[in-house]
Amino acid sequence: MRYTFSSSFAEYIKALIESKRAYGYDYSESERLLHYFDEFCLVKYPNADSITQEIFLKWAERRETENNKYRLNRISVVRELSRYMKSIGIDSYVLPNDLVRKDSRHVPHIYSMEELTRIFSELDKCKYNRRSPARHLVIPVIFRLIYCCGLRPVEARRLKCEDVDLRTGSVKILESKGHKDRMVVMAPDLLELCIVYDRKVLQIYPKRVYFFPSPVNDGKSMYSMEWIIPTFRKAVKAAGVYDCPGSTPRLYDLRHTFATHVIHQWINEGRNIDACLPYLSEYMGHENISDTAYYIHFSPEFYSETRDWDNGITSRIIREV
Repeated sequence: MRYTFSSSFAEYIKALIESKRAYGYDYSESERLLHYFDEFCLVKYPNADSITQEIFLKWAERRETENNKYRLNRISVVRELSRYMKSIGIDSYVLPNDLVRKDSRHVPHIYSMEELTRIFSELDKCKYNRRSPARHLVIPVIFRLIYCCGLRPVEARRLKCEDVDLRTGSVKILESKGHKDRMVVMAPDLLELCIVYDRKVLQIYPKRVYFFPSPVNDGKSMYSMEWIIPTFRKAVKAAGVYDCPGSTPRLYDLRHTFATHVIHQWINEGRNIDACLPYLSEYMGHENISDTAYYIHFSPEFYSETRDWDNGITSRIIREV
């Protein structure tokens, strides 16, 4: 373990981490948050023998310098610890979901296929840079992977080489939102794109750790959000999409667009949407199916655009690197 735990809950924290890793979970981000909780309890509740309502509510208070998303992440991992303690017979308070409210939901910009084509055309224009010798290879692929697999941007950035199976096309998403792991599968054309990409990047960084290596530490580091968001925004502006009516287009909206486009495709194929939604929910790593069902109301206005999708949702935007 990366951290030392010293509070009265240290035994249970370490047992939970060991249990998760025994099942193959990375759990490094959760370990970091549990370390903060351990220090919190050591200072404020050194003699506590169970996680009480008072402790949990104090831990759940929003701090001045944090956004609500990070706060919910802190709460989620301690809720998991409480559930683990209850499972082994230790009385522990579990904060109810309805006591933790998310911020009002952002209305995403759903990119049309024409907009995506223009954006990816701009991303493909990235030139070789001596200070970042693999960047021109990374940019055309990482954003296609985010869209075509419906990934959260952070999930794509954190991918390690061992997480991407280029034989089967399966991609392991480890330690994501809600501290969950899942597996997604790439479409054949996207897989072929990644195989070509991987072969070229290996010539630059033969010992890289991350599938999309930044130039830091000889390619053994991942790109930051401070890099990936401006890079995508620049392409969106160059494609003439940034100033469109409605919500300002964001990188995260590629994930929203994926979900909406999948539902469109199902509509065009005459599938039972209610029966299919649980599969999409699992694929995207949603905690509740209602999070996936949210995208249904975006579908009607795009229905006419997607009637000609007879080759799947990815084939029109895949280009060779």
